Amino acid sequence: MQFIDLNTQYTLLRESIDARIAGVLGHGQYIMGPEVAELEKRLADYTGVGHCITVASGTEALLIALMALGVKAGDEVITTPFTFVATAEVIALVGATPVFVDIEPDTYNIDVGQIEAAITAKTKVIMPVSLYGQVADMDEINAIATRHGLTVIEDAAQSFGANYLGKKSCSLSTIGCTSFFPSKPLGCYGDGGAIFTSDATLAKAMREIRVHGQEKRYYHTRVGVGGRMDTLQCAIVLAKLDKFDDEVAARIRIGAYYEQLLKNIPGVITTVLRPDRSSVHAQYTIALDDRDRVAASLNAQGIPTAVHYPTCLHQQPAYADLCRNGPLPNAERAATRVLCLPMHPYLDDVTIEQIVTAIAAAIG
Repeated sequence: MQFIDLNTQYTLLRESIDARIAGVLGHGQYIMGPEVAELEKRLADYTGVGHCITVASGTEALLIALMALGVKAGDEVITTPFTFVATAEVIALVGATPVFVDIEPDTYNIDVGQIEAAITAKTKVIMPVSLYGQVADMDEINAIATRHGLTVIEDAAQSFGANYLGKKSCSLSTIGCTSFFPSKPLGCYGDGGAIFTSDATLAKAMREIRVHGQEKRYYHTRVGVGGRMDTLQCAIVLAKLDKFDDEVAARIRIGAYYEQLLKNIPGVITTVLRPDRSSVHAQYTIALDDRDRVAASLNAQGIPTAVHYPTCLHQQPAYADLCRNGPLPNAERAATRVLCLPMHPYLDDVTIEQIVTAIAAAIG
């Protein structure tokens, strides 16, 4: 059993993927080839934003966004402690301080009701994470940011393709950032990512930052990074994009079937999906008290599992002295209880039933 089945996806898309790769090999423009601009145009159209800038990874997307906003030492960025380390990593890399706000216990996204109390004169950005494929409460977050003169960056590494009040993830704030890491809902075959904005000034800055701050060749107007997404990876995403809507629909259906089967098992708590949004289920996540024992039982039966994430960011050795946070009981509790189950668009009902039966038996 596969946790994420990229082999089946490739088999179904082989002709398109191989043709796209062959096209790049034919023209030989491996850096900033025509597929880069083509993908940026299609992704911008898909999300409904004015500009898409492809970059080397989801981490680079967040870093370049902060750099374009001028976030620097002495500034603070409000975010969640329950996410992949890249969210806090980029804040530290620009010299700013991550300020952690606790999460909602049912969605695992940042608790909007606690954000305003964390704002100080040093706060420059709010960076919510759309965890597990479901967008955070972006309207409320944007309203808070407007009242305090702040910018919102959506960390949408796990939620590309999800909807929120009829709009796409990555189009919901001043800047949206996503990842095309192979395991993501829309993934390439290496590292890749993208930044989305309708602010032309920010888009220009971010395009320059990703090529070492160049306004034109060998003329550097700002400090930058080597942050380009290579042409081959863009070609692969272009091939997958043709099937992406079907895969999103499959993820939604599979998530609903998991929910239907799991909701009646005592001791299993499924992630709550708010009624005004969808989830692309980058991970299908449950919570239970005896997480490690259940995971061991499933793994012994050949059912793969994962834990995203076992240690909160404020508890990581590298960040313990770099961050500011209040009490974070929901995040700390979640880290001991969440368990991610196999999830991909090609997961069939029989396999889902096998997984759920094994969970019920393990719980006893």
